[in-house]
Amino acid sequence: MQTSTRFSLPRILRAVFCAATLALLAGCELQITNLTPKVLPENPSRIYTFAVNVKPISRDVVVSSINTTIVIDGETHKMQAGALGKGVFEYEFQLPAGRDEVAYYYVIDYEVLVNGFRRVRQEYIDVVRARVVSRYVMSLETNRGPVGSRISVVGRGFGNADIIKFDDVAVRTINESSNSLSFIVPAVQTGRNYRVTLEGAAGNSPVGTFRVDSASVDITPSSLALTTDGIQPVTFTVSVPAGVGGQLLDVTTDIPESVIMPEVIVPEGRTSVTIDVKGGKPGAGSLYLKGYSATGEVSIPVTVK
Repeated sequence: MQTSTRFSLPRILRAVFCAATLALLAGCELQITNLTPKVLPENPSRIYTFAVNVKPISRDVVVSSINTTIVIDGETHKMQAGALGKGVFEYEFQLPAGRDEVAYYYVIDYEVLVNGFRRVRQEYIDVVRARVVSRYVMSLETNRGPVGSRISVVGRGFGNADIIKFDDVAVRTINESSNSLSFIVPAVQTGRNYRVTLEGAAGNSPVGTFRVDSASVDITPSSLALTTDGIQPVTFTVSVPAGVGGQLLDVTTDIPESVIMPEVIVPEGRTSVTIDVKGGKPGAGSLYLKGYSATGEVSIPVTVK
C-alpha cells in the first residue's frame, strides 16, 4: 500500500511567516541610540566622552545582563553606566596627538528569556566616524532683531577670513577674537527667518536661524537742500534703544559724488543720532534706508546746488 504526503498551502505559509517573524524579533529586542556627535569640539586634554543609550523593547530582555562595549580603532573597551539617565553607557577616550578623526562602533551583549531559558544575544551598530574640530559655534547672542543690529556669535577657533551668511548671502562680519565675532543684520525683507551659517577656511558651520523684525525710523529733516561744501545736520531716531554695539543704519544714495556723510550708527542704549551731511558736486537724488517703514524702504530727497 503506497502512502502519499499531502501539503497544505495555508500551513506552509503560516510556517514561513512564523520563521520570518522570529528572525525579525531576534534583531529587534533593543533600541540603540548613539549619543555621541559626529563633530567633537577640541579640548586641551584631548579626552572625549562616547555615549550610547540602550533601551530594551522586548519584555524578554534580561536588563541586568546588558553589557556594552565600544570598539575604537579595533580595540574593545568596556563602557560604564553614565550619569545621563537609565540605559546610558559612557566611555572616555583620549585621542592620540596628531589625530583629528576616530572610527568606532558599539557592541551590546545581553540575554533573553526563551521558554524560561536564558539565551545569549549580541547586537552592534555600523562603524561611525567622529571628527575633532578646532572651530565650532556655540550660540547666537539672540535669534531675532531689526535691520542694522549687531549680533554676537560665541564659539571657538574663529579666523579673520570667517564670514557670516544669511541664506548663503554674505553679510557684514566683524572678527573680534578667536572666540567671538559679530555681524550686522542686513537690509533684507523683514518678518521672516533666515538661515545663518559661518563660512571660512575651516569650512562651513551652521549657526542657527535669525528672524529679522520690522522697525521704524524717523529722519529729520525729511528732505535736504545743500550747497557745494555746505553742511546740514540730520537726525535719525529709531523706535527702541540700540542694542549692544549700537545699531547701524545702512544709508545709501544714488548720487554718491554729491553727498558726503559718515556711517550712521545709533549708539548703544540710545534711540537717536545726529550726523552732518556735506554737499559735494551739484546733483539731485535721494538718500535710501532699507529695512524700515511699511514699504521696507525710506527715501529722503536731496539736492545739491
